[in-house]
Amino acid sequence: MIPPKPPSRPEKVSLWRYLKLFRQDILSAQPAKLYRAWMAEFKTPFFRSYLVNDPELVKRVLKDRPDDFPKSDRIGAGLRPLLGNSVFLTNGETWKRQRRIIDPAFEGGRLRDTYGAMYAAGEAAVARMATNLGVQDIEPETSHAAADVIFRTLFSIPIEDETASAVFEKFRDHQRTQPILNLAAFIPGPRWMPRFFRRATKDTAADIRRLITDLTEQRMAEITAGTAPNDLATKIMTTADPETGQKFSTDEMVDQVAIFFLAGHETSASALAWTFYLLAMYPDWQDRLAAEAEVVNADFASVSKLRLCRDVFREALRLYPPVPMMVRETKCPEEMRNRKAPTGAQVVLSPWHLHRHERLWDNPDGFDPTRWATENGKECQRNAYIPFSAGPRVCTGAGFAMVEGPLLLAMLLRRFKFELTDKVPVPVAHLTVRAKDGIWLKISERDPI
Repeated sequence: MIPPKPPSRPEKVSLWRYLKLFRQDILSAQPAKLYRAWMAEFKTPFFRSYLVNDPELVKRVLKDRPDDFPKSDRIGAGLRPLLGNSVFLTNGETWKRQRRIIDPAFEGGRLRDTYGAMYAAGEAAVARMATNLGVQDIEPETSHAAADVIFRTLFSIPIEDETASAVFEKFRDHQRTQPILNLAAFIPGPRWMPRFFRRATKDTAADIRRLITDLTEQRMAEITAGTAPNDLATKIMTTADPETGQKFSTDEMVDQVAIFFLAGHETSASALAWTFYLLAMYPDWQDRLAAEAEVVNADFASVSKLRLCRDVFREALRLYPPVPMMVRETKCPEEMRNRKAPTGAQVVLSPWHLHRHERLWDNPDGFDPTRWATENGKECQRNAYIPFSAGPRVCTGAGFAMVEGPLLLAMLLRRFKFELTDKVPVPVAHLTVRAKDGIWLKISERDPI
């Protein structure tokens, strides 16, 4: 069996048809040739776009000269109502200052400090699932668990907290109203230009930001009073930029919490849901992981023993990267594979196509967690695997995600068995790679090993 893959569009379509397909789902709007091409150029009346799969070009953009390829505001225009001026959208000195304040909270030693909160969220996920067995959509379950991890590690509150629960509900509404790109992605213009967001998109973003503001202001007061818990929010809010001595204001922190929730909740939920589906497709792997999961406990050191869980989770991130495309922009004219890219051209890096590239990977569409021990797998992991981006702009929470994912996977697999139903999920891109009509699995208690 081959894991589900969205259909590709016909080779040639009109610009209007392409824009319509793109707005609905960026994955099925692309032609099949992108799984073999090193680079593809796309022209519109408004801009030029270059989708890059050549590992050397990917390296140039992300690692060698990242300052010459800043993030494109074509993506920011669509996400700004929720994310404001967060580290996900900024460039240059603003971005560097934000990372200097944020990065210390996610350094290696801090993972040990957050592990207890992760483990508690895993126990809560097991308890919830035990009361809701049978055939169900696994995506809401993984969303709930991932959101719980974020609130426990960031603000030391469980998802059941009134404000946390409200943020979770509003975010679920928001991500279904928000296409990954809106009209501003196709028509250039200044920041003040109307962006034509759906009313529900603007309303849910405003509701989420208001709730996050309440949490942030409460934490500011606790820090001032000396009663704040030692969690990620406290660490970030008390860290001063080593170059300027400045800390985040409340408004700045609201922007960062919004992206932490998006990146730490939505992406993890997507990756976990697809991992469970893959394991339902390959029950022999599921049984192997369930056996390995017996070693995990509340001791952080036990996570290091989840080698198979990590390999399976890594493979799920290859096949279903939560963020399917990343957009950069040229600051000056560039030559890429003997083509001239003008200043302001859009450079698209597509983990979705790079991770399945037929000229790079062995068995690119197949599920094979053993590939990471092969020469091809090791080479591709170095040069063609970017689920968390790469270079200076690599996701600051990448290490966090690679503890959280295998941990939740292990805790749920050692208690439950996941089986396929007659519903085959179709991957689509909303804010992340989700399934068009959910990922439906049969969940039952696992027989004791």
